[in-house]
Amino acid sequence: MAAAATLAERGVRVTVFESGPVPGGRARRVKTAGLELDNGQHILIGAYSNLLRLMRLVGVPPEALLRLPLELRYADGFALRSLRLPAPFGLLGGLLFSGRIPIGERIGAVRFVISLKKNAYRVARDLSVDALLRRCGQSGAIGHYLWRPLCVSALNTPPGQASAQVFVTVLRDTFAAGAGASDLLLPRVDLSRLFPEPACEFVSRNGGEVRTNAPVRDLSAIQGKFRAVIVAVGPHQLKTLLPDRAPEFEYQPIYTCYLQYPEAVKLPFPMLGLADGLVQWAFDRGALTGERGLIACVISAQGDHQQMAQDELAATCHRELKRALGDLPDAQWTRVIAEKRATIACTPAMKALELRSAMPGVVLAGDYTDPDYPPTLEAAVRSGVRAAGRVTG
Repeated sequence: MAAAATLAERGVRVTVFESGPVPGGRARRVKTAGLELDNGQHILIGAYSNLLRLMRLVGVPPEALLRLPLELRYADGFALRSLRLPAPFGLLGGLLFSGRIPIGERIGAVRFVISLKKNAYRVARDLSVDALLRRCGQSGAIGHYLWRPLCVSALNTPPGQASAQVFVTVLRDTFAAGAGASDLLLPRVDLSRLFPEPACEFVSRNGGEVRTNAPVRDLSAIQGKFRAVIVAVGPHQLKTLLPDRAPEFEYQPIYTCYLQYPEAVKLPFPMLGLADGLVQWAFDRGALTGERGLIACVISAQGDHQQMAQDELAATCHRELKRALGDLPDAQWTRVIAEKRATIACTPAMKALELRSAMPGVVLAGDYTDPDYPPTLEAAVRSGVRAAGRVTG
């Protein structure tokens, strides 16, 4: 949809073939057991400049996102809030004043960030995040509460496997960029309404067409009808459409467990960290989307939860929430949405894909095509904008 909206903005008539009933791919609204839920709990940050620009272009209202200064709160009392100072001093000041971390580690974390800046945010390509943290003395409480959760959230890959260079690039864009780059942007509408559906409407208003429930299984069936074709599918679907551009990927999952409690139940903050169990982050959907009493628990990357049945996983999420919040009634209903191939593994071995296919006029797009950025919503949008540029350039 980023590619389609970009081309429509440039006066190009486009046709979008969407395989499902709702646009958005791995970030969309789904129906399950009569309920409409997001297929994951995504967040944005202020550094997502391409996505934010396209959201404005297609008419997404500003109130669709709740903007908060970077603030990480955990149920056990740890909190870190970036100060309103020029980058990177906002983060550095927040680190110095954060509680529950020994003063020596806080000072060490400040030195770590300064050293990254001095080295232009470049580290050895073969280094993992864990190795980087050990080398720089960041494996204590600061690693437990800040660096490792940020790695898993941004790269969706365990720190022992995750690319340190990609992680450092995220830190650069988040903490060392302009004002507001580190802000948390929490969706207040479902993920399809956050961008894909308004993008569809924008394309239609500009003479294009969006066909839902229209999977393409053979590019040759449509290739001759269009000047160019942008293939924006999941990496596991490349073998069917573009066997010449289909390397073997490793994948990482994201599990989202929704628990509906009585309407009075709420979290002390819209996004709350749980540091010592399976659940990494819990989101208060009542505070965000008005779905009172609905809590979304997110478990990113691989782990023991992959071996659990859905009812067992939901019970585990409930226990961890109860331990964090105190007295908590039983959930009225639960739903687990498992994206088992949510992203490719963001490892040092990642290589750039050739974006042009051997088939004439075919260009590749997807969040997995950027070797310098993790597979996020911003990476997906960047790839779409880049593909649109190749088509028109």
